[in-house]
Amino acid sequence: MTNRKPVECWLTDMDGVLVREEHAIPGAAEFLQRLQQTGRRFLVLTNNSIYTPRDLRARLLASGIDVPEEAIWTSALSTAQFLDDQRPSGSAYVVGESGLTTALHDIGYVMSARNPDYVVLGETRTYSFESITRAIRLIEGGARFIATNPDASGPSAEGSMPATGAIAALITKATGVEPYYVGKPNPLMMRSALNRIDAHSETTVMIGDRMDTDIVSGLEAGLRTILVLTGSTQSHQVERHPFVPTRVVDSIADVVPLIDEFAPA
Repeated sequence: MTNRKPVECWLTDMDGVLVREEHAIPGAAEFLQRLQQTGRRFLVLTNNSIYTPRDLRARLLASGIDVPEEAIWTSALSTAQFLDDQRPSGSAYVVGESGLTTALHDIGYVMSARNPDYVVLGETRTYSFESITRAIRLIEGGARFIATNPDASGPSAEGSMPATGAIAALITKATGVEPYYVGKPNPLMMRSALNRIDAHSETTVMIGDRMDTDIVSGLEAGLRTILVLTGSTQSHQVERHPFVPTRVVDSIADVVPLIDEFAPA
């Protein structure tokens, strides 16, 4: 990161970087405290569209991590912003939970199963055959297909579980229609996050635990990137990718001293 502009803003993924299965990763609380103490602008990003920022703040607090509600940016919020830009005051049939429906309500969207402008697929723990069938028929009828993120699976205490990308693949197989994914690795989510905190790509760092979403989306948005090895991507997997992070560290604890090291003089 030498010979580059000082770092003024920080973006960080949540799961695998700050928390793992509801437990704080050592160094996460200190990292966020240091950002706030030094007045750095930052956002916590997540592809999870189930929860609202208020819900996520409460979950993080229970883990001992204090993040302001306004500093949390989800794929649901990014999707809502995208739809508001594309087709203001539209309508959507939503397969998802409160994080997504609340975000769409807040931009003035109408939830409808009658000739909606969009079918919007998000993550949920209660996918039903009925709702998926309705989504398929609406897409066949001309509704545009949007999905919050392409993650095919997600972690749980019992092991992997199907996520948005897996259900989207089912719908695509039935309709022949591919969704437009708004969340990571789409750099659109990075750009919307940068705009939210008035940040510039040349002076912002993205921290993540996944090469195929966090690091590639940060790279494509022009950010410097830090991979932590406390989540999905392991050290031996880094070299398999045709791109590399700016830096690889063991955990978020190793990033704390970098806040001052890369700060403006």
